[in-house]
Amino acid sequence: MDGRLKGEDEIDRYVTFRGIDCDGNAARVMGLIEQYAADERYASPFWDYFLKKRKPFSGPEPDDLFLIHTNINQIYELFQSAEDESALALLQWVEFNCC
Repeated sequence: MDGRLKGEDEIDRYVTFRGIDCDGNAARVMGLIEQYAADERYASPFWDYFLKKRKPFSGPEPDDLFLIHTNINQIYELFQSAEDESALALLQWVEFNCC
């Protein structure tokens, strides 16, 4: 992460989500979750379950932003336990600007 997120300077989500790139930033968060879930220090049955929700056996496929929003506390806990300040900053940005 370069310290700036796309759309950071001109955000007013109450007017429009244009330029915020919520989908792209949510994908970045999911990529970090996948990396930590693959690391035995952070792996747990919850993360296996969480990641399987992305491709359900039936029903509609949820988007990454929805999964992040509905599991935000668990994701914060994961990034805090890893002491990953840049991941926490990205997650907070996504929460405040996209959720």
